[in-house]
Amino acid sequence: MAKLFRAAILGPPGSGKGTISKRIAQSFGLQYVSSGDHLRQGLPANTGFPRTLTQAQVLNNLYQLDLVISLNIPYETLKDRLSDRWIHPASGRVYNMSFNPPRVQGKDDITGEPLIQHDDDKPDALMSRLRQYKEVAKPVIDLAKGILHSFSGTETNRIWPYINSLLRTPPFQSRD
Repeated sequence: MAKLFRAAILGPPGSGKGTISKRIAQSFGLQYVSSGDHLRQGLPANTGFPRTLTQAQVLNNLYQLDLVISLNIPYETLKDRLSDRWIHPASGRVYNMSFNPPRVQGKDDITGEPLIQHDDDKPDALMSRLRQYKEVAKPVIDLAKGILHSFSGTETNRIWPYINSLLRTPPFQSRD
């Protein structure tokens, strides 16, 4: 029976957490859960997990994590990514007008439905979101000492090979 592999990926809004999670899942045959997706779905019900140190401690007590990946992306890169980010609300598909635009501007590639831009992806809201992330993330990152691996850069495609290499080395390589 294969061992469960539990990891968390931390990073500010627009850092590439979803892209990295999808690549890990595809490359290693794993499933992933996006707390951001759960948070957006849970906002009307006032839920969303984990977003604070207390919530991270509860998660860590329930499920012993094997690895925590922290993505460190410069502010200017985040600002550029988020201001160009458009989303298909029904599916969560993300487009970026600079490097991953839809085939037809403003329309989802699969359904043809309109894309939206979240108000909190606009530059005015970004500073507030980054300040909030830094306040909340520091104690969560401190909790992850010993299993924390940080990756810095401006492009997910340049960060990914290092994460992929890490996950292909023991103790992550063998899941028996």
